[in-house]
Amino acid sequence: MVAKSKPDKKETASQSKEEMQKMRFKTFVVDGDKYRTLLTEKFKNRKKWEYPDERKIYSEIPGTVIKIHVVEGQKVKEGDLMMILEAMKMKNKILFTSGGVVKKIHIKESEKIPKGKLIMELE
Repeated sequence: MVAKSKPDKKETASQSKEEMQKMRFKTFVVDGDKYRTLLTEKFKNRKKWEYPDERKIYSEIPGTVIKIHVVEGQKVKEGDLMMILEAMKMKNKILFTSGGVVKKIHIKESEKIPKGKLIMELE
């Protein structure tokens, strides 16, 4: 059996210096004081926040569309049945959260949709 030795302080220090050199620094100035901040690639590639559009309806869970109960141009009100979505062997009734006129339907029956997909647009 071979005993594992702890890494030297010099090894860990050189590793952290190498890691620090790979990262990019950005300096922010607030009231004359400079602050250096780490910005990683993950931070740069993140999904930018957008103000939510109440007229666009996105899927909350992934699943398979079983039946769509509306057509384009149909007037709907809050609480009306939009569609039936099967997720994890359960059939979920998806209801409208606000009223309006269905402008465009972006899905079809028996289509598998991921979370966050645009389902419908209202006028």
